[in-house]
Amino acid sequence: MVSLRTSIIKSLYFDKQQSIGALSRSIAKSVPSVTKVIQDLVAQKLILENGLNASTGGRRAMVYSLNPEKFGCIIALAIDQHLVSIAVLNLLDNLVKPIEKFDLNLTDAPDAYEKISSKLQEVISSISTQSILGIGITIPGFVDSNTGYNHSYNKDSLIYALRERIEKDYQINTYIENDSTAIAIAEHHYGSAKNCQNALVINLNWGVGLGMIIENQLFRGHSGVAGEFSHIPLADESKLCSCGKKGCLEVEASLLCAMDYIKEAVLSGERSSLETTVKNKKTLSINEMLLATQNGDQVTIKAFKRIAKMLGKGIATLIHIMNPEKVIISGNGSDFGTILLPEIQSAVQEFCIPRLAQHTAISISNLKNVQILASAAITIKQIKKI
Repeated sequence: MVSLRTSIIKSLYFDKQQSIGALSRSIAKSVPSVTKVIQDLVAQKLILENGLNASTGGRRAMVYSLNPEKFGCIIALAIDQHLVSIAVLNLLDNLVKPIEKFDLNLTDAPDAYEKISSKLQEVISSISTQSILGIGITIPGFVDSNTGYNHSYNKDSLIYALRERIEKDYQINTYIENDSTAIAIAEHHYGSAKNCQNALVINLNWGVGLGMIIENQLFRGHSGVAGEFSHIPLADESKLCSCGKKGCLEVEASLLCAMDYIKEAVLSGERSSLETTVKNKKTLSINEMLLATQNGDQVTIKAFKRIAKMLGKGIATLIHIMNPEKVIISGNGSDFGTILLPEIQSAVQEFCIPRLAQHTAISISNLKNVQILASAAITIKQIKKI
């Protein structure tokens, strides 16, 4: 059972500053009960008085915020299929240490845990363990946030029990969540899905994930894995997906797919600013592709237009099923938004019933480092006591 004190601190973490009345409504507790705890927290200098709220015609209310100097920090670990990012944030979500990144092929690295642990050790050694509230991890896969197990990996893999192993090695409370689910949580609290009752958040990365906010709540489904958008069978059935099936949306609508289009075009003789990079390396980074689009590279722009059309086709399917108020493109792919959005909207017009499409707004997320924010957010969501 989460205490009233912890509920208030969590609410202030997500909304940054609130009046007692707003806190009372947010956590569904009486004003007198909230007032008493607020007074205690102010006396301990754990929260700060931030002045009076804007007038709405009545008495102006005092607003409160967390005092980050009195709380510990969060180590946020954001893992995708090819890259690990790690950062330290305070409870205002400000970086205490800059984000550090290193390449890691999650599906083909037997020493993946050792590499993650080594970098984590460096970060922990640079700060006081007494000041660490927790470690938050977001990672692709069938993640059970309750048990901490990632069922996309064999049980003998250290990634399968990543949370358990980190807690054992470092004696620090650790929390884990599927990356797309966590990004939907972050968008609902900080981004374009804020104050939205029904929103679908697409995590466009090397894969294509989905988090669903339904009636203002995160929707997980019967067994907790709702949102496997990338495996809707809409694509070319000759292409094999990483899941072992053919025809999955992911094989024609992910950043990995865009990279493959670019490589195929260059190796078939099309001219591109990425020619040398493609011929010298097996992979392209997101930053390399982004720079190429910003510099007007036609091969790269064409590749992203192609994945956008298939993504729009998938979104049209989601609109038919869910009738959401908003669809938000988030994750690393949101950096390509100026290219993606027109093509996505065009495909939705082509494949979606107009009466449904006109009631759904499609937008690109404006949150930067969203998976880092998401890793911090799930730490506060899951923590039992602050």
